[in-house]
Amino acid sequence: MEGVDALITPEGSLEVLSQMEVARLRDTSLGGLHELLRRCALAVLNSGNMEDDSRQVMVRHRDFDIQVVQQERGIKLELRNAPADAFVDGQMIRGIREHLFAVLRDIVYVHNEIRLHPRFDLEAPGGVTDAVFHTLRNARALFPGQPPNLVVCWGGHSIGRPEYDYAKHVGYELGLRGMDICTGCGPGAMKGPMKGAAVGHAKQHRSGGRYVGISEPGIIAAEPPNPIVNHLVIMPDMEKRLEAFVRIGHGFVVFPGGVGTMEELLYLFSILLHAENAEVPFPLVLTGPAASADYFRRLEDFLVSTLGPSVTARYQVILDDPVAVARAMRRGMEEVRRFRIARSDAFYFNWVLRIDPELQQPFVPSHPNMAGLSLHREQPLHALAANLRAAFSGIVAGNVKETGIRAIEAHGPFQIRGAPDLMRSLDQLLDSFVREQRMKLPGSQYTPCYEIVV
Repeated sequence: MEGVDALITPEGSLEVLSQMEVARLRDTSLGGLHELLRRCALAVLNSGNMEDDSRQVMVRHRDFDIQVVQQERGIKLELRNAPADAFVDGQMIRGIREHLFAVLRDIVYVHNEIRLHPRFDLEAPGGVTDAVFHTLRNARALFPGQPPNLVVCWGGHSIGRPEYDYAKHVGYELGLRGMDICTGCGPGAMKGPMKGAAVGHAKQHRSGGRYVGISEPGIIAAEPPNPIVNHLVIMPDMEKRLEAFVRIGHGFVVFPGGVGTMEELLYLFSILLHAENAEVPFPLVLTGPAASADYFRRLEDFLVSTLGPSVTARYQVILDDPVAVARAMRRGMEEVRRFRIARSDAFYFNWVLRIDPELQQPFVPSHPNMAGLSLHREQPLHALAANLRAAFSGIVAGNVKETGIRAIEAHGPFQIRGAPDLMRSLDQLLDSFVREQRMKLPGSQYTPCYEIVV
């Protein structure tokens, strides 16, 4: 299908830019923002396409381009060879247009107001958290007038129909109980809960439902925003994306997934196992249909064998019971509400939660960094969880991110080294993901981007 040329006008989002901002967005040099804008914009325009190899998306649409046009009365976006599926009868789909300008808004804000502003010290824990807060506030993703009701749902983009339908049913039960949904904004277990919640909200005649999608430039091409998302936020990197989830979410539901879901879970446990967070209520439910029981058994075996039996106190597993999941979340919301009131903490942003500085600095999944991870038991459990999270982050990059894919092609698979018992547990879990086609979308041939070295 041929690409479409179009001139798009913003609607209620970033309608004006300075001449310097426009110049940076048009700058194709290494320090310019044009390539970042082009990649993120293409991901949004490619919504609904079943392709999780970000490099292949770029190759297939190599002729796509986007330019910011400065006019006396504001700006427009000029698109060349845009994916035709983003248009209906010559007009861009409204939701996609809103997502497109959300991308522009966040790229401009992060570059000008975060990276170039001296008030944000991105090497200091407080500075990173402040940057996350201001990025979310600028995106209007914080809602100070509402009690705790935002459920973060994580799970794989590559899941089967029964798991997708189950995720949708859980979302429906959450929606019936007035809860909103936040996900990584992509397909699969990210789309299902939003779709179900939308039906639940409609049945309750509840308007203004929030379907928040949080992404970052490295992953958005592999997981483009699904059409239910009505608050899209592009954080600058994976670490700030993960912190955004835990700061604004009030409860977490995790569906079956692959290495990306494990990265998210281990990030959570690196926080929840820290002594300073022992008393912080953090509702966390792992759930799936009855057919996913073996998946969760293997997942728990991995968690207990690596992080110890105490990790099981920080979550509960509920199988094949969407109503029970929704009720657990509702009880958890009330516990969070009482705790926030007692600690004078905001409902809309969890300032109290302690996040170690190591979790806030971007992990670069290079071959030396992956081989040098501290995967041994002579460290606190929360630190081991953080290092395991980095290992999974590298595998995600090797699977779907363009930079990771190129690194694997140039230097071969990442080598992951560590204590023999930890490596055996890791190898067994990863092998199960490969067998169940949780590494890539069904139908894709998977070649491991890693080697476990004992």
